[in-house]
Amino acid sequence: MPIQDRETVASRLLRASAARSCDPRTEIDWDAALDPALPAVPEHRVSLYGTRLWAEMTEQQRVRLSWHEFASISSVGLWFELILMQALLRYAYDQDPHTRHVQYALTEIGDETRHSVMFARAADALAPGARYRPSKAIHQLGRLFKTTAAGPALFASVLVAEETLDRLQRELMQTAGMLPLAQQVARVHVTEEARHVAYARTAVERQVPRLSRPQLEWHRTLTAITSICVVESFLDPAVYTAVGLDRDRAVHEARHNPQHRESRLWMAERVTGFLREAGIIGGPTTQLWRHAGLLA
Repeated sequence: MPIQDRETVASRLLRASAARSCDPRTEIDWDAALDPALPAVPEHRVSLYGTRLWAEMTEQQRVRLSWHEFASISSVGLWFELILMQALLRYAYDQDPHTRHVQYALTEIGDETRHSVMFARAADALAPGARYRPSKAIHQLGRLFKTTAAGPALFASVLVAEETLDRLQRELMQTAGMLPLAQQVARVHVTEEARHVAYARTAVERQVPRLSRPQLEWHRTLTAITSICVVESFLDPAVYTAVGLDRDRAVHEARHNPQHRESRLWMAERVTGFLREAGIIGGPTTQLWRHAGLLA
């Protein structure tokens, strides 16, 4: 595939942003009553689906768990978008703001600020009082990543965070009987993330061929570690306690649940396919992706 000129890509994305930007404050019905019978995530994507513990749960617990898992994924998505915004500002700082490429980076930051507020409001609506987040160790690693990450590892890690979430949200949008609030949030995010993904993919395709072999292995390693930390953090174990389950048992059953592992692989398969083709997944770190259940 020929590498696209970054100014051409940025100009196209800026036009798309002008035509199809979303304002979650007005495009989501925040005041609508939430039907307690409607799940926020397709049932077969809930982490405990198909386990013995799932069979013991009441229908109300299953729906509530889907709400809390949606809130957890949204909260961790918000955390990573804060990282992305800071990294994009650092990226733009050293470049020419008169270029369309940098102007689109600044436009994307504007999108992400709206998404972050949207995710926070959605999490508050579905899990009032809950504060789901990555572990303290991963939070501190995120501080290091947002301060130092650059080049292909930055954009590739962004792709993993965004495209895994995007795949789940696209299915949620297309599934009947889901909670309208969750579908509305998914629609806003999917619409705008399509542009962000195009921007990041173009950056990876353009930057990887310039790397030396040691540089490539470094970017492969950093991308693998960051991506695994993000995906592992999507579900805060506190979601199980919130719906009245034994946390340790729930964590154990979710971790060993073939259906949950299949869902994780499904969420990642499009982006890992791209990263293999681009050269970011390869070499010794390939086994890390497999061990994490992100690569077949």
